[in-house]
Amino acid sequence: MPDHEQPETPPAKPEDSTPAPPRRLRISELLQKPFDVRAFALTGLFVLAVFYTMYFTRAILLPLVLALLLSQLFAPIVRALARWRIPQMVGAALVLLALCGSVAYGISVLSTPAAGWLEKAPYGISQLKAKVEPLLRRPMQRMKEASGEMSKIGGQDQSQKVVEVQQKSVISDLAFTRTPEFIGSTLSMLILLYFLLGYSGVFLGKLVKVIPKFADKKKAVTIANDIEEKISAYLLNVTMINIGLGATLAGVLFLLGMPNPLLWGVAATILNFVPYLGAFVGILTMTVAALLSFNSLAHALIFPGVYLVLTTIEGNFITPMILGRSLTLNPVAIVLSLMFWGWMWGIVGVILAVPILATCKILCDHIEPLAQIGEFLSD
Repeated sequence: MPDHEQPETPPAKPEDSTPAPPRRLRISELLQKPFDVRAFALTGLFVLAVFYTMYFTRAILLPLVLALLLSQLFAPIVRALARWRIPQMVGAALVLLALCGSVAYGISVLSTPAAGWLEKAPYGISQLKAKVEPLLRRPMQRMKEASGEMSKIGGQDQSQKVVEVQQKSVISDLAFTRTPEFIGSTLSMLILLYFLLGYSGVFLGKLVKVIPKFADKKKAVTIANDIEEKISAYLLNVTMINIGLGATLAGVLFLLGMPNPLLWGVAATILNFVPYLGAFVGILTMTVAALLSFNSLAHALIFPGVYLVLTTIEGNFITPMILGRSLTLNPVAIVLSLMFWGWMWGIVGVILAVPILATCKILCDHIEPLAQIGEFLSD
């Protein structure tokens, strides 16, 4: 072999082009990293600024959020009308007319019994006090005797203080101060809802035009359609479940002889959009109304008992069976959502808390970096 020739080296093995999966950091490793106080403070200030903006712009955000949720609820109806060769703008107008007509008819039918309950509320409170006082007389008598003995031991005379309460026309004040704002927000919501239903596919088409790659366009369309389908199905199923609960409760109350069963059925339908808290308020209100309507305590307690049984069956069996585990929300997340949105937007925020939470969960399930948050929000 000549001296200048070198032995052939074995060919190098081709390296695996598949990148190694990223290694997950443990909590101990994360804690060992330096803590950036400046970044944490800036993040906290940004979150506080967002909360501040959401609170003081609720007059704009509430109609927007409500219109978006209602558009997801009624979008399948508009698409069904479009398949029957009815233009989307006309279909959206028909849906809005049906919605406004149903609400106006419900208010006209239920305003009389609701006003009757409000008119007899002051007399009903004294009547309820007269019915409940005998049940509490014996414990109160014992407490009074015990307090008398304590005053004798301490050598102090107890004097009764009379507190005069001045009634204010709170309802009239709210009517003058809140009615213009309510009318403006309602009109804004209806107008925005009309255009969202009439131009439901326009925004998706704009998004497809902006995305450059065909594969990304296809993925974006798939994700958008899946999210819209699941949100619409969730809102539609929850609405139908609540309507079924209200109708069942109204029928049972009618058979048992409760006055104004339709009013209580509609109230149960609306209150059931607020889990736990809505059922508690409904049962408490039903108890007071039954005590005012019937002389027998045992007979009066039947009605809140029926309410409790129906809401328990609905919450533990019917809703999980229809929605399934993928759309069943974590009770802790529900309570936190009720507290947060109730603090931000009041009663309307409490009603919208669970639909907003369900929408966020569906979005997190379709966005890979937020999948862990979606898993936490599920039951």
